[in-house]
Amino acid sequence: MKHFLYILLVFFGAIIANAQVSPTLPWDDTPRPKHEVRAVWLTVVMGLDWPLTTNQQQQQRDLRRTLDQLQQAGINTVLVQARVRATTIYPSQLEPWEGGFSGTPGKAPSYDPLQFCIDECHRRGMECHAWVVTMPIGKWNKIGAQQLRKKRPELLKRIGDEAFMNPEHPQTAAYLANVCREIVRNYDVDGIHLDYIRYPDQWKIRVPRAQGRSNITAIVRAIHNAVKQEKPWVKMSCSPVGKHDDLTRYRSGGWNARTAVCQDAQEWLRTGLMDQLYPMMYFQGDNFYPFAVDWQEKSYGRTVVPGLGIYFLDPREGKWTLDMVEREMSVVRQLGMGHCYFRSKFFTDNVKGVYDLGKRFDDTPALIPPMTWEGKPAPTAPTQLAIDGNRLSWSGAEDRSGAPYLLYNVYASQDYPVDISRAENLVATRRTETSLLVPATGLNYAVTAMDRYGQESPAAQLLLNAGPQYASSLIAKSDGRPIALPDKGQTLDADFVIVETLSGQPAGVFPYTDKLDVTALPDGVYQLRSLGRKGRNHRIGFFSKKTP
Repeated sequence: MKHFLYILLVFFGAIIANAQVSPTLPWDDTPRPKHEVRAVWLTVVMGLDWPLTTNQQQQQRDLRRTLDQLQQAGINTVLVQARVRATTIYPSQLEPWEGGFSGTPGKAPSYDPLQFCIDECHRRGMECHAWVVTMPIGKWNKIGAQQLRKKRPELLKRIGDEAFMNPEHPQTAAYLANVCREIVRNYDVDGIHLDYIRYPDQWKIRVPRAQGRSNITAIVRAIHNAVKQEKPWVKMSCSPVGKHDDLTRYRSGGWNARTAVCQDAQEWLRTGLMDQLYPMMYFQGDNFYPFAVDWQEKSYGRTVVPGLGIYFLDPREGKWTLDMVEREMSVVRQLGMGHCYFRSKFFTDNVKGVYDLGKRFDDTPALIPPMTWEGKPAPTAPTQLAIDGNRLSWSGAEDRSGAPYLLYNVYASQDYPVDISRAENLVATRRTETSLLVPATGLNYAVTAMDRYGQESPAAQLLLNAGPQYASSLIAKSDGRPIALPDKGQTLDADFVIVETLSGQPAGVFPYTDKLDVTALPDGVYQLRSLGRKGRNHRIGFFSKKTP
């Protein structure tokens, strides 16, 4: 199977590479996935993506504008650089402030940039992951390395002018775990994203590779345990080198995660130390497609999101063309994987049209794949879905995962019931509020509850526009007075009638007579089922009640 996929992908790539770039590639006619990670890395070091000024009000305006652009392009995950080079973008008891926000290293800005970013992401229905740079801590004489040298000199190693955490010191794991624990304890982040969680490029590895992998895995395990003890729904992820290792038919060219830098990322997925991977697949052709298949086949049911090197679209960085990126995005979607852009500013600056491509490619919303491997039960469905004017509201869902609050997804369609499996029906995602202003267009609506693990409830459905498909099943509309039930005739075995909400919640069982008293029922749309002597039941139809 693996060799077949390799051949298929190479053939697919060759066909497009040798053809004129068409405005309609295969993904144009493919249904968009409902679950898919669409992410960006938002870089803070040297203000590459943010902040672009030391004016702190302007910083906030810049981030809002960037996040608005990302939201409009379908992005649902922002990886924001929170630990930069042993410096932070939040008030830390362990490390000094990154200087880009105040203009002075070690000096606090007038606001908390990490909290601000989390709030703004959540307001837009996006996840916000704290991106933690682990091993590199900058120049030996810069503030991050200076302060760490004073407190924990045994954890550092100098290579040239650069300082690094020592992956072979037994206390490095505990130190980095405490950094991540502090973030998770103090902030409502959706993930901890580890960068450079490997031997540094400049490090001459003298221990056996198996020992080197054990050293790095021990650090990953310590961080995982610290994070999950605080908040088990927070996703653990990292950005491994883009090629995991040599493949049977394709070599990695001496640069790979597992052998070259002791980064055993696929094993971390298998053993549950990672929930997601964002491999840095900044390559083309045979250096991309076979290795993408390898990541997908070794995902062990978890989420892999290839990182795309869109910075190579900039003529100062490389010679990529837009169709190269489009081809990679199309293939990884066919493989069931998401995509992550490196970096944010290249994307929002629309270098060679990449932002326009992203908007077309992700023209429907998507939810993050649920963490099914955690084994948490899904929430119950909302029970009170109603509309008053233009305000859709709901309540009654129950979280059964132990996380602190629920999120809500809203769907709309002219069809009834609204099909919640279709991405194009999503109109709002990850809402914390239990209401939403909607247009008065006569659409039908559905709302689901979702826990912090991404587990989604059944839908509460609201009929506003019957349409031809539903009209034949609508047996009555009531203003609160009893409704007439269909005659049983000679064939309907029905002693009782069951009244259920559209999400399947029972609302009552009544004797089957010619009239059904609905005065005790809340306003809404219900389905009727007959119940016979042998316990068999059949759907009779639907009715709606709206008290004047």
